[in-house]
Amino acid sequence: MNRDIPLFKIYWDENDIKFVNEAIRKGSSWAVGPEIPILEEKIADYIGVNYAVTFNSGTSALHAVLLAYGIGKGDEVIVPSFTFIATANAPLFVGARPVFADIEEQTYGLDPESVKNKITPNTKVILPIHFGGCPCSVIELKKIAEENGLILIEDAAEAFGSMIEGKKVGSFGDAAILSFCQNKIITTGEGGVVLTHSKAIWDKLKLIRSHGRLEDEYFKSTENAVYATLGYNFRMSNITAALGLSQLKKVDKVIQMRVGNATYMNGILSKFNGITTPNPIEGVRQVYQMYTIRLKQDGAKRSDMIKYLAEKGILTKVYFPPVHLSKFYRQEFDCRDGELPFTEKIASEVLTLPMYPTLTIEEMDYVARHIGEFLSCKKELNE
Repeated sequence: MNRDIPLFKIYWDENDIKFVNEAIRKGSSWAVGPEIPILEEKIADYIGVNYAVTFNSGTSALHAVLLAYGIGKGDEVIVPSFTFIATANAPLFVGARPVFADIEEQTYGLDPESVKNKITPNTKVILPIHFGGCPCSVIELKKIAEENGLILIEDAAEAFGSMIEGKKVGSFGDAAILSFCQNKIITTGEGGVVLTHSKAIWDKLKLIRSHGRLEDEYFKSTENAVYATLGYNFRMSNITAALGLSQLKKVDKVIQMRVGNATYMNGILSKFNGITTPNPIEGVRQVYQMYTIRLKQDGAKRSDMIKYLAEKGILTKVYFPPVHLSKFYRQEFDCRDGELPFTEKIASEVLTLPMYPTLTIEEMDYVARHIGEFLSCKKELNE
């Protein structure tokens, strides 16, 4: 009998329901309310930064932080192509241009040497991601940014709780963003955060997310609002923030469960010659927001594996196809095959398997067994 094993399952408990119910039962402040600043303060404390500002999505957070730094027409932002498309799209939102750099093999994050080669007089920002909860070479990237007078913004959407030598990802750059979309380490369904050490950027972000309004008590004030700048409706709701507070209480437990499951998966999958597993890096805490293997074979066989596992009730997905080779970027920027050789090689080999806190030993054994069966079948057909 086939099982139903999705890519992810949300980890929730009765406390989540309690926090949301309490926020609803207040009968007011569903949009803007007291849980929002509390959540922001607790996230800032957890990550180790001075300020956090909530948004309605990680994409809105990316958009807003570029606006807050004044990035615009004529500016260039160095980004990976091996990422969710929002990372590359965000510079376009503000009129800037994304410039794709290649990735390196250990973390699948931006390769510092490739980044150096992409810097021009128009470069203003380096925008790396921490792929699947694995910290990138952010210390080296920070040094490059400082040497060239550039802004470093971490896209830590997938890496809440990841650490390098005990320091949380999201605290290395001038700013960072987090995502609370449903497949992330903790989730509010949708949601995002900008992290920053700068009060000036913090003040700008609060204006940008709420129509450029100076005051915070719009729904309780009798005064006419002062609109100081152009802004958007990027606010996280108070109900969503309440859920975030509950989720945050169990983040370390969730990470521990994920790491335990990933360690088990590494042990049972490492015996297969055709697979490279995401093994730990010394001095780094990976949180395994995704569990991504590499297949030492061509893309057509990977497609066969995806289909084979789906027939067994196991959902897998390619994270990520190269952004620069997507239809939009080919058409609008004339991006071509071969521009980022290592990105394209890795993207042709990766496959993300199910990973979530409540994944059981039996389910992991089931996944591994069918991967083994597929590889054995392919080997026999090729002999």
